[in-house]
Amino acid sequence: MIEQPSSAGTTGTTDIVATEIASDGEAATARLAARLADLSGRGDVLALDGPLGSGKTVFARGFIRALTRPDEEVPSPTFTLVQIYESGRGPIHHFDLYRIEAAAELDELGLEEAFADGITLIEWPGRAAALRTERWLTVHFAIAAGPGEQRTIGLHPGAAWRARLEALDLDDDGSGHAR
Repeated sequence: MIEQPSSAGTTGTTDIVATEIASDGEAATARLAARLADLSGRGDVLALDGPLGSGKTVFARGFIRALTRPDEEVPSPTFTLVQIYESGRGPIHHFDLYRIEAAAELDELGLEEAFADGITLIEWPGRAAALRTERWLTVHFAIAAGPGEQRTIGLHPGAAWRARLEALDLDDDGSGHAR
């Protein structure tokens, strides 16, 4: 894993410091997700953005298992649109907004209620960009050129995530530890 701070503009925010991390496979992505799960709490939203097959569901599975049980069944919510998991920090709502076509559908899903109720993971968050708050952490996935399962994962924090990410010290294997 490699950490490189950079300046990045994200819709609805200004002067966001982004961290880019190279992931060499599903295990490294799941370890990063578990580290971020350790830092999360009620009201937090992780917006998982990137193309199909870039690691969003792998990340969500690692995050959810870190807060529930290691063998938790975590299917992609592509067809159900939302899956809810109980954790010691309250419910974890895992949304997949790929099939959402209108903002009214977000109301029917209870997206804003989920923000207040527990921790929310959103795949395809662009469809809910108007709801972005300081408690959002955008996690952007990109497929790196070359052989293997290389991915680049960018962390773009809202104000509430900045200090927490500064305390995250990533080891070469991506497991990280809090300072």
